[in-house]
Amino acid sequence: MCVDSDGCEIEGCSSSDEVHTLSGTMSPGMKSSPDLHPCKPGHKFRAALLGCRTPAAAAGILSFGNVLNYMDRYTVAGVLLDIQQHFEVNDSDAGLLQTVFICSFMVAAPIFGYLGDRFNRKIILSCGIFFWATVTLSSSFITKEYYWAFVLSRGLVGIGESSYSSIAPTIIGDLFTNNTRTMMLSIFYFAIPLGSGLGYILGSSAKQAAGDWHWALRVSPLLGMTAGILILLFVPEPKRGNADQPGGRLKTRTSWTCDMKALAKNRSYVFSSLASAAVSFATGAFGMWIPLYLFRAQVVQKTEKPCNKELCSIKDSLIFGVITCVTGFLGVIIGAAATRLCRLKTQRADPLVCAISMLGSSIFICLIFVAAKNSIVGAYICIFIGETLLFLNWAITADILMYVVIPTRRATAVALQSFTSHILGDAGSPYLIGLISDAIRKRNSDSILWEFLSLGYALMLCPFVIVLGGMFFLATALFFLDDRDKAEKQYTDYNMKPERLKGRQPSGR
Repeated sequence: MCVDSDGCEIEGCSSSDEVHTLSGTMSPGMKSSPDLHPCKPGHKFRAALLGCRTPAAAAGILSFGNVLNYMDRYTVAGVLLDIQQHFEVNDSDAGLLQTVFICSFMVAAPIFGYLGDRFNRKIILSCGIFFWATVTLSSSFITKEYYWAFVLSRGLVGIGESSYSSIAPTIIGDLFTNNTRTMMLSIFYFAIPLGSGLGYILGSSAKQAAGDWHWALRVSPLLGMTAGILILLFVPEPKRGNADQPGGRLKTRTSWTCDMKALAKNRSYVFSSLASAAVSFATGAFGMWIPLYLFRAQVVQKTEKPCNKELCSIKDSLIFGVITCVTGFLGVIIGAAATRLCRLKTQRADPLVCAISMLGSSIFICLIFVAAKNSIVGAYICIFIGETLLFLNWAITADILMYVVIPTRRATAVALQSFTSHILGDAGSPYLIGLISDAIRKRNSDSILWEFLSLGYALMLCPFVIVLGGMFFLATALFFLDDRDKAEKQYTDYNMKPERLKGRQPSGR
């Protein structure tokens, strides 16, 4: 029996037959054969196809798929006012759309994490994309009498998108390492604000062009199916841990139960996951409610008229979408640059940069609600700065995970972190904010002023949660170096020859 340093029994602890040549390592299936024959046209096409499967192309395609994931998610938020008018629902019922989506997303994440550590990842990604694209397209034809079916469709979309978010980062982690991996993960996670912003823009623009908000749900599915085909054709399936030890390959894997126990004991992973939940809470609530909040602010200031018709104003959704795209780009670039610079000063740079950006973001997000009462421009400026600081940590958090978790646990770790961040974050925040807003406005249900103020008071919960997230990142910094060193040691042990692992007892750590 083989046992790792966490006391986990290792699966598949045996050597595999390989042929070693002067030029490298070759599997038996690739040995020379006397039955060689000229390449057929199909073989040449396949060779050309394989030549296009470069790490950079794979990262680009995966990032494109991530853009579409988030674009589809926030297309609904971009036409939320129209959905409320069409289905005749209040704030809490409208917030339920995002809550049901996130709940199904987080429940499915651990399942896909398990599958992603054991089976072909790009097949799972493609199936997930085709699934959510089909469901989204179908949901655009649901009539106003069946709001429950529309809510259910968002739950099904969450399952499809969960497969992508849980697995795609691990492929990038196995294609790149060190600063290159940080840069590629930054590009991948830049897709979150870019896709979110484009979701608002797409939803608003498609509605305006077609004169019907249903068309907002008919564009992203077609792009999603295209991304699924590109992943099947051009994204390779790298060996798990190949980038961490070039030329090496992991021949060992622990059970899922032991993986979960090891992650629960990984302090850096636990605290960074809790911090990620704080980010999700704020971004989920803001993404759903800020455009509507700013619209109500303008109604109070009498620069906009209340929406009493099916086709409502798209200005705030468009502006918020553009701001989200720009701040996402700036946040990811500044975050990567700040981390690289701070690594020259301290090895704890990753969690410290996240902590400082979170604490700074909370200040400007508080100022949004002060400025919105008198100046929409001032509110947008605060949103711009607050979002930029908040978006700094997305790619860095993923990089922290890559450092402190061994390759064969990464898909499970990403999925579990996704589950945690959603169940404590945006699974409940949109609905909770809507519920608080409705409760505050209950006695003044016909007041336009209280319609604006109640939503603002509810959203004030977000900056307090962000401060808590900053504290969790500071806690991560305390344990980061120890957990990173432990992960490196475990990875080295897993690449030892099987005969050296046999009978190894737990180290007691």
